Amino acid sequence: GIRIAIFDSGFAGVNQTAHFSHMFTEGRVKQTYNFVNNSTDVYQNHSHGTEVLSVMAANTVGVYTGGVHKAEYLLYITEDVSSEYRVEEFNWIIAAERADSAGVDVINSSLGYYDFDDPTMNYSKAQLDGKTAVISKAARKAIDKGIIVATSAGNEGGNSWKLVTPPADTEGILAAGSVNSAGEVSGFSSLGPTADNRIKPDVVAMGSGTSVIKANGSLGNNSGTSLASPLIA
Repeated sequence: GIRIAIFDSGFAGVNQTAHFSHMFTEGRVKQTYNFVNNSTDVYQNHSHGTEVLSVMAANTVGVYTGGVHKAEYLLYITEDVSSEYRVEEFNWIIAAERADSAGVDVINSSLGYYDFDDPTMNYSKAQLDGKTAVISKAARKAIDKGIIVATSAGNEGGNSWKLVTPPADTEGILAAGSVNSAGEVSGFSSLGPTADNRIKPDVVAMGSGTSVIKANGSLGNNSGTSLASPLIA
């Protein structure tokens, strides 16, 4: 009875892989839209969303059990992996409006933006206040509508940026950091606080060596706060 929207870069193989077949036979995929290519085909472009979705929805008895495989899903492509521009933030906004109109309870967004192909679009650390980035404003609006929004904190902990990436700076969002199986913070996991000194990330989950289903249907592992977020969602 819970309806979940996933915003990502593509869900390659989901419509052909046995681990997801129950989603179709049980009618659990309620809506799909590719806001990058303006079509309903989301089973293309990239497999990042496939792995994120698997953490939540894949299910093969005795092999792999996603955390909420009995939920209903709306699968949206908002991220264009070929480039990085602000338009992707606006794709996110439109997807959030669509999700709200469809009555979703939860949005998972394993995405983050601060560094663009056009440097004039970049956000600064001083702008990590949850009120400046376009995508953070959109996430706050979704939260105000009563939607639970989970997002990856970012994988910048090991580089010069270090901090969370919008929309993880949003107040009220569930920004998920990553820990390993021993409960230790992953070295790549983005840190806080925000520019206005709020604690970030809000929560952590296992994002190091997380079990996933690959686009070709094989069982594997991958790492990133992108995989911590759907565990929280």
